[in-house]
Amino acid sequence: MPELPEVETVLSGLKQFMTDQKILEAKIFTKKIRNLVPKNMAKTLENKGVVGLYRRAKYIVIDLENNHSMILHLGMSGVMKTYLKDGKKFEKDRHDHLWLKMEDGNEIVFRDPRRFGVLDLLPTGEVSSSKYFSHLGLEPLSNEFSVKKLRAILSSRKVAIKQAIMDQKIVVGVGNIYASEALFKSGIDPRRAAYSLSLEEATLLVRNIKSILRLAIKNGGSTLRDYRNIGGERGYFQMHFSVYDREGRPCPDCTCNIEKTGGVKRIVQGNRSTFYCESKQR
Repeated sequence: MPELPEVETVLSGLKQFMTDQKILEAKIFTKKIRNLVPKNMAKTLENKGVVGLYRRAKYIVIDLENNHSMILHLGMSGVMKTYLKDGKKFEKDRHDHLWLKMEDGNEIVFRDPRRFGVLDLLPTGEVSSSKYFSHLGLEPLSNEFSVKKLRAILSSRKVAIKQAIMDQKIVVGVGNIYASEALFKSGIDPRRAAYSLSLEEATLLVRNIKSILRLAIKNGGSTLRDYRNIGGERGYFQMHFSVYDREGRPCPDCTCNIEKTGGVKRIVQGNRSTFYCESKQR
């Protein structure tokens, strides 16, 4: 599933095609994906100018001049595709759910084969209090995500720290890959109880969550299976993995006898694979 860096990368691409543009035409090809798609959505989008685009957690919000906002979530396999006015022409795929034609002639398509994505429309003033956003926690790349706030939230949490930083009610968008990588860089065992982190450990974790996410965004996110950016290109952060998907292999700067230690370990937490180094993470 695309996490924060992948969604931020897609958002960056959409901004290039939609900022200060008008949606001339819109077509909806589905009645329901994860949500019921509003029946009046295409009509509400047509001939409306785009006045803003932003990300909240793993959602993309597109604000329109008519005080409505389109909400997009890529789900497990969703992608945003572009068709340039002087390039390959759009031909509908059975997995396409949304088609937009912008005033400059370029076209944008939302394609989601597994249908776990979201395509919705709300009055702009109701977005933050909607079912999509009202329960969400801290944005990890904002100043709001601080050591003080994280420690206060975790102070009574007995859940494992990896599961805590993947809880969208605590901090949004970190995801499985980036949680494993940030914990490794911080030297924290992913099985540790969340409340047990010292001030120094919490400081390292906040710093490393931010730095790992920023590096992933710089590299266009991670492509393990389906994810592609708006231009159809893969992300490259997987080339920087320290522990994720490296079971049995050495971690960076490893001095261990791999034959004895077995290298990077893989365990399952909350039905998700966790990768970590027993030697470096305590």
